[in-house]
Amino acid sequence: MIWPLLIAAGTAVAVLLFDVVFPRWYVPLTVAVAGSLAVAGVSAWAPLGTSRVLCAASGQCSFVYDHTAALVSVLFGLLTAFALLLLVPALREGDSPAGEMCFLLACAMTGGVVLGGSRDLVTIIIALETLTLPLYALVALHKRRAPGGASGAVTFFTTSIVATAVTLLGAALVNLASGQLHLPEAFAPSVGKPLVLTGLVLMLTGLGFKVAAVPLHAWAPSTYDGAPVPIAAYLSTASKLGGVIAILLVTDAAVKGGLAYPAGLTLAVLATASLVVGTLVALRQDRTVRLLAWSSVAQAGFILAPLAGLAVTVRPELFAASLAYTLFFIVLELGAFSGVMSLRPAAASGGVIGDLRGLGRSAPWRGATLAFALIGLAGLPPALVGLFAKITILRALIDAGTFWLAVVVALVSVVGLAVYWRPLAQLYRTAPDDRPARSSWAIYLPLAVATAAAGALTVLPQLALDLARWS
Repeated sequence: MIWPLLIAAGTAVAVLLFDVVFPRWYVPLTVAVAGSLAVAGVSAWAPLGTSRVLCAASGQCSFVYDHTAALVSVLFGLLTAFALLLLVPALREGDSPAGEMCFLLACAMTGGVVLGGSRDLVTIIIALETLTLPLYALVALHKRRAPGGASGAVTFFTTSIVATAVTLLGAALVNLASGQLHLPEAFAPSVGKPLVLTGLVLMLTGLGFKVAAVPLHAWAPSTYDGAPVPIAAYLSTASKLGGVIAILLVTDAAVKGGLAYPAGLTLAVLATASLVVGTLVALRQDRTVRLLAWSSVAQAGFILAPLAGLAVTVRPELFAASLAYTLFFIVLELGAFSGVMSLRPAAASGGVIGDLRGLGRSAPWRGATLAFALIGLAGLPPALVGLFAKITILRALIDAGTFWLAVVVALVSVVGLAVYWRPLAQLYRTAPDDRPARSSWAIYLPLAVATAAAGALTVLPQLALDLARWS
């Protein structure tokens, strides 16, 4: 069970050493990709059960390797490998320093691997910061970044400080009220219930930053648009996955501590605000990555929506629905970012929506993969993976009796069709004079995997639902 953690951390150290000895861009890249795939492979192979470390006399442990930990480790390994492959054009042309980029991504992967099995407040927060801290530098480490790249990195950094402070304050209040750090005992107050209630609300709000949920969402558009597109893809998939897992762990512990209603009510507010704000603002965006960023804010609302049902009834299916939607979303989001990169010049930014004009005709296969991802995010056929994702959310809310939020989700889904229609329509307008240049094979690989996974989930959505079971 400890091998995925050791391999992830060892990959970061190995990248540093190889970069010093062999100063070629492909050497640290090869080491980092191999280490990421090794993390995914070992995590999938490692036996589950009662594997625990850092246990107290009470029997509570800080790290538990169960189904959730294995799933998160596999996903972080694969997403890190895909982000590294998407970076190949920038590394080859010298637009980004290979050693530093690969080292920082390996460090972020290490935080994500630890996060999946974290079972106390301190380990969760440290793992989240280990995942997030490298991303500040990754956003800015690009010579030809967008004009707002530096300001996006600063916005990301300052907002993260506020969010971390809010999360730490909430954790401190929870610990003060219960005298415990391990989950779920930390949410069983022994001093005063108002303290733990305040701490819970602060923790969930602070953790909402990691998934770009309103009100701590303002960093996402400028950061995504200013960062290299592969890093924006990593922020929208791996970083969001880390935030979702942290929220699920804290919420699950709060429910077991008898705080289901305040947890559900807090998440209902975050989900509703994210759905409405993200969708409406996305309608007005002209830059491609910025549109995907605001769409990601709205998608955070979809992810958190099932957990709002905890205010009415406690059902494990609500956690499973949230995690399942996250899996659906990660596949489609990776396909969308990879598709944009495949149609853009090497190492270029995402550009504006008008830059996609006619590329679906002049580059039919690449345009079709991007169109498939956009249609899936909209929840339309033939990419039924997105439709199944939204049905999963609606069914969970209706079964929980949260009908008002189910209506909000349905209305936002309809309005959101216009968000994805704009870039989709540009793809199939009159073909441009010149065919776009061929992209690197390294970009085609994540694009092909994401498209194949989306196609598989369109036919067999139960695969994601089975992986997303929550105990």
